[in-house]
Amino acid sequence: MKDINIVGKINREIFKAVTSDIQTDEVIITSVQVEHIKISHPNDYERYFRYAKAIIEAPDYILEANKPNSAVLLKSIEENGKRYKLILRLKTSSDPKDYKNSVITFQKVEEKRYERYLRTKKVLYKRE
Repeated sequence: MKDINIVGKINREIFKAVTSDIQTDEVIITSVQVEHIKISHPNDYERYFRYAKAIIEAPDYILEANKPNSAVLLKSIEENGKRYKLILRLKTSSDPKDYKNSVITFQKVEEKRYERYLRTKKVLYKRE
């Protein structure tokens, strides 16, 4: 098993918009994905990953992702006025037993890109 860290828990009810076959509410990140984020989005992990739990537990938007059982989560954090994108893979009954919902990637995004995601991707959930 890869080194893992628990990030938070999803609200299964709102993630049913992605798939109704969610097997757990626990969300993890592996050390491999942490390295991916550090390499692909320099400094975002160190500076902003503390917001990942808030993004997972109360996303502003859940958008359709390019892969099955995955979702693009968008959230604007009032505390620092920044916007974030997190891609989450949901564990379904077809996955191996020891799998969990897991963070695939995470990054800070500029307002223009955030707005483009909302225009070009299918919105599955919008926080009221």
